[in-house]
Amino acid sequence: MTTPQLWTVVIPVKRPEHAKTRLADAVGELRPRFARAFAADTVRAALDCPPVTRVIVVTDDAAAADEARSLGAEVVADAPDAGLNAALRHGAEAARSVAGDAAVASLSADLPALRPAELERVLAAAAQHPLSFVADAAGIGTTLYAAGPGVPFEPAFGGRSRAAHRLAGAVELELGGIPSVRRDVDTAVDLWDARRLGVGPRTAALLAELDVAL
Repeated sequence: MTTPQLWTVVIPVKRPEHAKTRLADAVGELRPRFARAFAADTVRAALDCPPVTRVIVVTDDAAAADEARSLGAEVVADAPDAGLNAALRHGAEAARSVAGDAAVASLSADLPALRPAELERVLAAAAQHPLSFVADAAGIGTTLYAAGPGVPFEPAFGGRSRAAHRLAGAVELELGGIPSVRRDVDTAVDLWDARRLGVGPRTAALLAELDVAL
């Protein structure tokens, strides 16, 4: 029986003043709290995924860092302070400084409906390739990028990252039945769709608060 590949997952969390600006019209002054809630629910789901042995959150936001630690994640400061991909590489370096051949996957921090079982399916598929990724629900961006043991970790998030990752040689994991892994949240429509899928506890609590306010 083959032993499943184990993974370290890196999740970058922006400072709240820079996060989820397109949600402002829908959630108003709750926007920073929603950004943190999305991240917390993403971290929680990743930690509950059986092949994930470590979750490393890269952030300079003290509140997000405290919550990540309380859930059981490790936190490293965004020392490069040079954008998303630099933060992800920094997280991967932290992972491999302990285990040099670690398989590393990065996850977007805005997957509040993430299901551990769906993530497990994705990581099992990723284990079959040196480099792989999952496109977002819109088919333009990327929600997960994975590098196998010892494979250079060079993410290309931002803009049309689906095309950038394919061009760099990563295999697109075109699996059915993984909507929660694809459903990142940038807009009110995205948030509605995530709610339809079923969001994690932190996001659900904030949505209930928002419903009362409305």
